[in-house]
Amino acid sequence: MTKIQNPKATQVKFPSELRFDPMGRDWVVIATGRALRSETFKKEKSASRRKEKIPSKKNCPFCHIETQKPPTLIFSQGKRINSLKIPKDWTTIVVPNKYPAFQPAKKLNERQVGPYKVMDAVGYHEVVITKDHQKSLAQLSIPEVKEVIDVYHQTYLELMKKQMIKYIFIFHNHGREAGASIFHPHSQIIASAVIDPDLEKALRAAKRYFNSYKKCSYCVGNEWERKNKERIVFENKNFLAICPFASKIAFEVIITPKKHLAHFEKITDEEKNDLAEIFQKVLRKLYLGLNNPAYNFYLHTAPCNGKKYDHYHWHWTILPKTSTPAGFEFGAKMEISTIEPEKAAKYLREQI
Repeated sequence: MTKIQNPKATQVKFPSELRFDPMGRDWVVIATGRALRSETFKKEKSASRRKEKIPSKKNCPFCHIETQKPPTLIFSQGKRINSLKIPKDWTTIVVPNKYPAFQPAKKLNERQVGPYKVMDAVGYHEVVITKDHQKSLAQLSIPEVKEVIDVYHQTYLELMKKQMIKYIFIFHNHGREAGASIFHPHSQIIASAVIDPDLEKALRAAKRYFNSYKKCSYCVGNEWERKNKERIVFENKNFLAICPFASKIAFEVIITPKKHLAHFEKITDEEKNDLAEIFQKVLRKLYLGLNNPAYNFYLHTAPCNGKKYDHYHWHWTILPKTSTPAGFEFGAKMEISTIEPEKAAKYLREQI
């Protein structure tokens, strides 16, 4: 007589898991079969950091900002300075990029080159610089991070008034592996006459979900995460930081408003205070837990082109450089993460 085994007793955990991201409309691979321990990421980063040298302030262009183009915005100790003359006590400053990817013009000069469509890269390219040569955002105080967010916000409000501007992209590269060509901490803001393809994809996915369920996909996801609690890294009154269910890379973190908000430019001062707190806490946890990793972060918000985007929900994405994309990621457009987001969030929560 054949003995019938208990299916649960013989069940073996499958070595990898495909997870679908309804916001981005793509699949990611959570490679649990070759998953690394959380502490491993910190050790690997320690080894690579030992080889790095801090560049001298002597040749740093951002330490000698008076030699750059005239500033477009100056802050000192949390207050805006309405002057073109740079004071000695400046703390955050905005200047036009010396080598801009986008430049102002009165027309796009659209044209056809054979089968290809071409236009001039019309827009604005600004650099946001904090004064300290070495202190990254993770090492700043909450009021200091609040000042940076105020600068982002003020610059955004001014750029969106410019002719032909449809979208404003705020991003920050920290570390050589993340593409920071200058060591001194700085962010960049690009205002463009076109909407980037990644955001276009996210807008379509959000609208498709809203039309089907009459709900915002981000709000539904946030509500579930707050009940589930496994992937929450930190939260306060107005914001939630999570390692998303379908994380594209290990230790990816999304910072999202709890309230349904489509446009970053409509943020209140209270919300900016809470955003500064959660940003500082999350970056600090990454700094401690992964030994100051290189990372990119960027803002996705509804375009400023005058159209309604009630179905969308603005948010920040933080992407630590915990792995190097290879052939599969580039060819299949499918990311592989070597740690479950649940374990990543738990590890980051433990960092104080």
